[in-house]
Amino acid sequence: MIKLTRLNGSELWVNADLIEFLEATPDTVITLTDGKKIVVADPPERVVAAVIAYWRQINAIPRRFLTKEVTEQAG
Repeated sequence: MIKLTRLNGSELWVNADLIEFLEATPDTVITLTDGKKIVVADPPERVVAAVIAYWRQINAIPRRFLTKEVTEQAG
């Protein structure tokens, strides 16, 4: 989940997996896969950066979880 800010300044956590697209109109409107729309104060670039950071964190595999065989193949 990513932390964003509503127009009134309150924090909001959004499931990054459910974001379908963003619009800048001039506020940032997030449309979720179920059609629900959320208006946030964060610019679209900030939302995209938060989603990218989320996916990087999710897809990072700590080396301690890799088996010896996989570690040797990775070099």
